[in-house]
Amino acid sequence: MPNSLTLFEAIVRRSQARTSDSSEEKTAALHPFDERNIHPSISAVAKKLFDDGHYSQATFEVYKFLDTEVSGISNVTNLSGEKLMMEAFRDDGSNIRLTNLTNMSEKDEQRGYKFLFAGVVPAIRNPRGHIVNLPDSIDICLDHLSIGSALLRRLEARIGP
Repeated sequence: MPNSLTLFEAIVRRSQARTSDSSEEKTAALHPFDERNIHPSISAVAKKLFDDGHYSQATFEVYKFLDTEVSGISNVTNLSGEKLMMEAFRDDGSNIRLTNLTNMSEKDEQRGYKFLFAGVVPAIRNPRGHIVNLPDSIDICLDHLSIGSALLRRLEARIGP
């Protein structure tokens, strides 16, 4: 449950966006998602929750979405979470290949992303799925959504399959 100060800040942000008259003021009142270039798919999943002050729920929904995307692309439908990520981004790139895997640097990058994708599950998604009313701040939420955006963009830039 967001604290009253956090909720007040969300209300003020929405109010500023609705009451600005000049184009200069509208530019200054960019939504935080626009300021951080949050991926459009993530905005579609989380923006309403975020705007309503449900920061941990917005984060949780985004990481469930990321899980579903990885599952669909990799065709690994019998796993989820950390196990899904470890299987989908295997070092041989047989499910989701992010690089050509032709040299050590490319193999390291594949392995590194495997651990990044797998690591966000226990570090970011799971606490929000197991702890009721986890009190995330706006900044923590935006940081988590930025990480999710970066991962989703890297997933979209994959080279195979």
